[in-house]
Amino acid sequence: MNIHIPAARPEDEKASSLQRPTQEQAEDAIRTLLLWAGDDPNREGLLDTPKRVAKAYREWFCGYEEDPVELLARSFEEVEGYDEMVLLRDIRVESMCEHHMCPIIGKAHIAYLPNGRVVGISKLARVVEAFGKRLQIQEKLTAQVANVINDVLKPKGVAVVFEAVHQCMTTRGVHKTGVSMVTSRMLGAFRDDASTRREFLSMIQGSRGAGGEG
Repeated sequence: MNIHIPAARPEDEKASSLQRPTQEQAEDAIRTLLLWAGDDPNREGLLDTPKRVAKAYREWFCGYEEDPVELLARSFEEVEGYDEMVLLRDIRVESMCEHHMCPIIGKAHIAYLPNGRVVGISKLARVVEAFGKRLQIQEKLTAQVANVINDVLKPKGVAVVFEAVHQCMTTRGVHKTGVSMVTSRMLGAFRDDASTRREFLSMIQGSRGAGGEG
């Protein structure tokens, strides 16, 4: 087992230093939004809504409590020389657009070429969730997942593809349904070697099409 923990990223340090409001302050803010929407937060059906929404926010944004670097820190060297592609497909993605706070729903595909050590596959899914359960844009989310795998595991290459539906586009604004966004980040061999990149893309081809709600 080999453990490598890079220095904390500046944005992670900044987020961890922010003062979290109290439960009461959060609930007061939600009552204000209910009033802004045009309803009465004191009517029967909405009395417990601020508490429920505050609880839901803790779940939707639990990624701020996770350290993706620590998730990948424990890796294994007893791999019998295995150096072929490791691919985890169809990882469900649930995130939130940082511009309108609307859901981003889809799936991710992650591959890497081991360089003497591997990580438990559940950790790859948890890294997606750790970054996804934050206010995000898809481009940044894609880069964050690829970069942390590359930084911690030091593989020969990393490939990440995200496919998602953005409800800030489907439920407001242009109201265009049936549209998904695809982003990718290729590092190392996946960027430099066209055949390696083609192999990865062919292996995820059958999964194409965002696996979320429209």
